Amino acid sequence: MEYDVIVIGSGPGGYVAAIRASQLGLKTAVVEKAELGGICLNWGCIPTKSLLKSAQVFDYLQHADDYGVAIDGKAKADFSKMISRSREVAGNMSKGIQFLLKKNKIDHFQGTGKLIAKGKIEVTDAEGNKKQYQAKHTIIATGARSRELPNLPIDGKKIIGYRQALVLQKQPKTMLVVGSGAIGSEFAYFYQTIGTKVTLVEFLPNVLPLEDEEVSKTVERSFKKAGMNVLTGSTVENVDTSGSVCKVSVKTKKGSEEHEAEIVLSAVGITPNIENIGLESLGVITENGRIKVDEYYRTNVDGVYAIGDVVTGPALAHVASAEGITCVEKIAGHSPEPVDYKNIPGCTYTIPEVASVGLTEKQARDAGYDIKVGKFPYSASGKATAAGNKDGFVKLIFDSKYGELLGAHMVGLNVTEMVAEMVVARKLETTGQELIKAIHPHPTMSEAIMEAAAAAYGEVIHI
Repeated sequence: MEYDVIVIGSGPGGYVAAIRASQLGLKTAVVEKAELGGICLNWGCIPTKSLLKSAQVFDYLQHADDYGVAIDGKAKADFSKMISRSREVAGNMSKGIQFLLKKNKIDHFQGTGKLIAKGKIEVTDAEGNKKQYQAKHTIIATGARSRELPNLPIDGKKIIGYRQALVLQKQPKTMLVVGSGAIGSEFAYFYQTIGTKVTLVEFLPNVLPLEDEEVSKTVERSFKKAGMNVLTGSTVENVDTSGSVCKVSVKTKKGSEEHEAEIVLSAVGITPNIENIGLESLGVITENGRIKVDEYYRTNVDGVYAIGDVVTGPALAHVASAEGITCVEKIAGHSPEPVDYKNIPGCTYTIPEVASVGLTEKQARDAGYDIKVGKFPYSASGKATAAGNKDGFVKLIFDSKYGELLGAHMVGLNVTEMVAEMVVARKLETTGQELIKAIHPHPTMSEAIMEAAAAAYGEVIHI
């Protein structure tokens, strides 16, 4: 069978690329060895948000009296129901992808895809049966898996990765999480909130180390206030799993410490899935474990492309989707604008939430900008006060000379929904004064954006 485009992998990069290709009139097929929707939909973004929502509801119930709600008895976290709800949410979303592929007349091949010659893909199903397909263009979107450290080998039982963290049979009493990026912080928040005693270990000086330092400090304070043990500037040296619990040696700023935990969760990054897909047979160039591509995701081999976690760039679902669309629009003969990697939003769905785009204050100063910084605290927000959580702020960074919005950094309720305004503002080259004059509705958390812009220019009203 011959196709214009075959996509290997059906994650948020792969299935989006396939749908856009079909919309553009290209005969398209998707190869997927596991569940449609990839890691994000089945083992990442979506099921974790389900768990986090369960934790948030549980936390609200613990403080129901603060809102004038009386509950007879004590609310309990039903761990197994939280897990089953999460799996059901992921399953329904995966079925949704199946519907979208059928709607767009995209063929779906269940199996492992491999490049065996130029324009030729071999698909091996679960029984070992092989079929070959022809494609003018092949897009590799095979995603990534949990990265393993030599001294932290994942056994799936006592030392686990994010997949196992989503389907544990019972709630652990104690857990040690290694790595405080978005994945590690979200799992640490979830388990701590529902009653597990969590220790969070981070090698760098701050949790969420890619975020603005003030944001990171706010999240760390929140974690500690909730009872979490946070160890920054620390390293796990080794883990002894021979006993009933893990004995973890941690090198901290104060010296070596011994910690015990039923479960150790390794959340130290990802490893791209580029093995055994035929790259070597075609001579596709890789660098530092990732496939080398140009701005339209073309590899050095004509007709072979790569997007998502297998290429250099932020390992984020929305980035993979944007790359997939750009890639197939170029294949179809359009002239798409390359993805602007300087305007990619990042979100972490802990409580408080974290969202950001653009340069941090330190990055802006290090780059030589003369800047104006405006910050508006949630403690001055009527909506945040009414919601019962005044922890957080919005911080905006402007270039003093032209008024350009260099960066936006938010921590607090609903900020993951608010950051899109900042992405659009940067895309449209909106100035600080224009943000101030754009009337924001009251009472909302989003008012904090207008107020933060006003604070940068000495015009703030409510602080």
